[in-house]
Amino acid sequence: MSLVVRRLDVAEARARFDDLARLRITVFRDYPYLYEGDAAYERRYLATYFSADKAVVFGAFDGDMLVGAATAAPLAQHFEEFAEPFAARGLDVGAFFYFGESVLLKPYRGQGAGVRFFAEREATARAFGFEACVFSAVMRPPDHPRRPPDYQPLDGFWRKRGYRPIDDLVTEFSWRETGETEETPKPMAYWMRRL
Repeated sequence: MSLVVRRLDVAEARARFDDLARLRITVFRDYPYLYEGDAAYERRYLATYFSADKAVVFGAFDGDMLVGAATAAPLAQHFEEFAEPFAARGLDVGAFFYFGESVLLKPYRGQGAGVRFFAEREATARAFGFEACVFSAVMRPPDHPRRPPDYQPLDGFWRKRGYRPIDDLVTEFSWRETGETEETPKPMAYWMRRL
């Protein structure tokens, strides 16, 4: 399989909303997110990347089929839940470029798309003049009852890219987990790399 990774302009990202939503729903349904996605939630969430100044969407393609995607936007223009802990600490929210997600269908993993997603978003952040890139990841206890026996956290991959956890900086973001009837807040830890 030969993957092509490229940036989607806003018009193409909007036109591929169904593909982007399906990707997020499929990938995030697995542990640790256990996301029970729906189109209404996706429309609300992805609107950030269709409207925020300097937001970007990158896609990984197998032919014309979108098999992976990565998003980023200025932290100041992302959901308030993600910026608030930085502001509460007295940090300049405008200095950070926030990585929303990096999702890739299982058969396409291990071919370099994840590395490219990070590299492309970092290059974009540099071009826009940001000081650092940050992202958040859901926090689950090691003994979570739904953790698969073969689960491998992505911490090693993130560290290899130069990212480190930000001590004691946590937020909450809500989504409906599989088995839940409504959205509930989940704790999210932050990782950062200075550019």
